[in-house]
Amino acid sequence: MHMACYFRRSIASKLSRALGRSEDAFISALCAIPVSKKQQSPDFRLSVNTLLRNGILPTNGDLQAQTEALASQLKQDSVVEEIFAGRGVIHFRVSRNLLVQKVLEQLCQERHKFGVKSELFDGLKKGTTVVEFSSPNIAKKFHAGHLRSTIIGNFIANLKESLGNNVIRVNYLGDWGMQFGLLGAGFQLFGCQEKLKKNPLQHLFDVYVQVNKEAENNEVIGQAAREFFRRLEQQEHQALLLWKQFREITVEEYQQVYKRLGVHFDIYSGESFHQQQAQEVVQQLQRRGLLKTTEKGTGVVDLSSAGDMSSYSTVLRSDGTSLYITRDLAAAIDRKERYNFDEMIYVTDKSQGIHFQQLFQILLAMGHSWAERCQHVPFGLVQGMKTRLGEVVFLEDVLDEARARMLRNMSQSKTTKEMVYPEDTAEKVGISALIVQDFKGPLGSDYKFDWDRILQAQGDTGVFLQYTHARLCSLIHRYGDGEEGAFDPSLLLDQRSISILQHLLRYDEVLYQSVQDLQPKHLVNFLMTLSHLAASAHRELPVKGSPQAVAQARLRLFGGVCTVLANGMKILGITPVEKM
Repeated sequence: MHMACYFRRSIASKLSRALGRSEDAFISALCAIPVSKKQQSPDFRLSVNTLLRNGILPTNGDLQAQTEALASQLKQDSVVEEIFAGRGVIHFRVSRNLLVQKVLEQLCQERHKFGVKSELFDGLKKGTTVVEFSSPNIAKKFHAGHLRSTIIGNFIANLKESLGNNVIRVNYLGDWGMQFGLLGAGFQLFGCQEKLKKNPLQHLFDVYVQVNKEAENNEVIGQAAREFFRRLEQQEHQALLLWKQFREITVEEYQQVYKRLGVHFDIYSGESFHQQQAQEVVQQLQRRGLLKTTEKGTGVVDLSSAGDMSSYSTVLRSDGTSLYITRDLAAAIDRKERYNFDEMIYVTDKSQGIHFQQLFQILLAMGHSWAERCQHVPFGLVQGMKTRLGEVVFLEDVLDEARARMLRNMSQSKTTKEMVYPEDTAEKVGISALIVQDFKGPLGSDYKFDWDRILQAQGDTGVFLQYTHARLCSLIHRYGDGEEGAFDPSLLLDQRSISILQHLLRYDEVLYQSVQDLQPKHLVNFLMTLSHLAASAHRELPVKGSPQAVAQARLRLFGGVCTVLANGMKILGITPVEKM
């Protein structure tokens, strides 16, 4: 049981015996309170309004009287040290000795599962989660615009996995459609196998730019593109051979970028995998009477509530070839049959909101009730992300720049430790800076990218997060983590230590909040506050020169903080460094 739950369970037990209700009825009304920088904070808040809403207390009673009656019950609990009752809410502090003891005991017992084993998660259904993320288009260099989908999807997959879900990570590559008709036709006109071997994605990018430019004023090229895609759909050997070559070299290059980001996938799928199934979907729509044909000959599904075609989705071109949404329908049905998932999460930018709304609507119309457990997690755009080399930004260039800038900053810092592989550390810290900058606000918001701001060593940055973790690692490597032997809780009753322990009480709630809305900002803000509290404690609570018992207690505290920082960073997709 997580240490916050120890206190919740104790309080809930007292109230359940007094009021004759189950303990679980009181758990949701109890939450740990954020640490206040200005004054000492209570540890917990009990919401009487929540108890009223959930029918635990009679709604016809006087609110103030009910609040005071509950407060008097809590005063009798040995766990509670101080209590402050207001109208509809009760704040209280738990025994300081018990707070220190229970938090640090729990950290020792559950080093890598701390927080995630909380009873708060008992009500969450655990099962198979499919997360589709990243999903760049093949035959193009990995654009920095795909960074958000990649790191957000990785965070969601990590979070679900940490809470006990079986997670299947899917990279659904854009490897089909008219763009490959255009690229195939373009490569036959402007392509060169020698250049393809030397610098594959750059050459394909150049070909694609050139053929697009030519197609603007030349209908013959447009016709050639449509013909090439038709040959692809019909599995014509030469067209398929060229397409496979493009796909293989692209995936190989992408995997190098993913390796740098610390991201992996269980499945590299793509639109091409479902082109045949897409035709079966069209037939199913036809059999169910959902497919209608327009005057232009396109196949559509009526999504209007009145059945008047005021809203519809096109699923078939007039020449009989499939569209993106047709292949998405086929992919969703195939995944349900293949993995029998309990939920599926798509991570793409917010411009695709209507697409997913229509996708889920069509699946439901086809009789697939599981579509209600499919979710689109949208995100905003990054503005101003560019390197010194120019406007077109490829992700490799961004990662190279982050590493180079971080390496320069480290070389100029007086506190930088000697490292065997400084470039590797600079890469990890640079990537953590990118991730923290991205995750600080709501995912749906656009934000402006600023190299100097994100790489600052102070403030709420990934650099500061890594620096705090590295300093604590250095302390622990030198003196140990204090977990050997007994420790005296009374030696950690100073306000710095109590503030850290109060903050740690909220870790399971922060994870719970994160899994409810799939927003990483809750975890980022929690880790940032923990880093600032730890930095202050590191300055004011020295280990060196302190009596052995005091040093032992402080090391146990710092060891616990270090563990939580590392665990939290890993969920975010950040690789913690031990030296900086």
